[in-house]
Amino acid sequence: MSKLNAEEYKSFEGIKHIRENATEFWYARELAKVLDYTEWRNFLKVIDRAILACKNSGFAVSDHFVEVNKMIEIGKGGKRKTTEYELTRYACYLIVQNGDPRKEIIALGQTYFAIQTRRQEVQDAFNQLDENNKRLVVRGNIKQWNQLLVEAAHNAGVITDEEFAIFQNAGYTGLYGGMTVIDIHTRKGLKKNDKILDYMGSTELIANLFRISQTEEKLKRDEVSTVEAANNTHYEVGEKIRKAIIEMGATLPEDLPVPEKSIQIIEREEIRELRDSKKKLMLDE
Repeated sequence: MSKLNAEEYKSFEGIKHIRENATEFWYARELAKVLDYTEWRNFLKVIDRAILACKNSGFAVSDHFVEVNKMIEIGKGGKRKTTEYELTRYACYLIVQNGDPRKEIIALGQTYFAIQTRRQEVQDAFNQLDENNKRLVVRGNIKQWNQLLVEAAHNAGVITDEEFAIFQNAGYTGLYGGMTVIDIHTRKGLKKNDKILDYMGSTELIANLFRISQTEEKLKRDEVSTVEAANNTHYEVGEKIRKAIIEMGATLPEDLPVPEKSIQIIEREEIRELRDSKKKLMLDE
């Protein structure tokens, strides 16, 4: 993303408001300014089209476009009551979809709100999963991010298998309060060939996913170029995440319960169940 695009993306985040119940919304008039609409009456036409799109999509308009009265300054300390809308992320998405396509900021807004809406959909879907399926999803994400971390570490000078083992150990040591990979393996009571990531619950996996993704980002952002600096970076990221867990009063990763089933067992059970369901479908037909 270019610096210009990054700044424009920040402008959408900058006008986001959070209610006491943690729900988010955007004011229509603030969004109009960001989208480069100088005349409110012109922006109202866009809102009207977005409301129609919302209705045609089968959603309740009142859930996404909340009309409110707001006092605005009119000069010399005066104020007057004016119509305003509190918009959900989906409402903003519909607005930018119906905005003037010739405006560059509209295209950026379409990308921003499409990504944010999709993220929320994914999050909602994730929250509805049971613990085993949450573990499968996060473990899959970790595999992908680990590949990116390997590449970033390699570019930083971590070349040999031994160097990478030390690099990996540094991250775990930071996150687990000085415990090494072997220490964690022993604490979990695992067998010799068991992988510690495969015996983590979803909460512990998410903490490690954050460690991995943030280390990969920092290695690239800081242009780390030595093995020692890479190891220190991995350790510091893990340590900072641990401090955040402590500050929140949450359970430290080494104290989280160890699942009875490994990821491999869950995967095999899921595949077996899928195959059985297909066989039943064929018999039914």
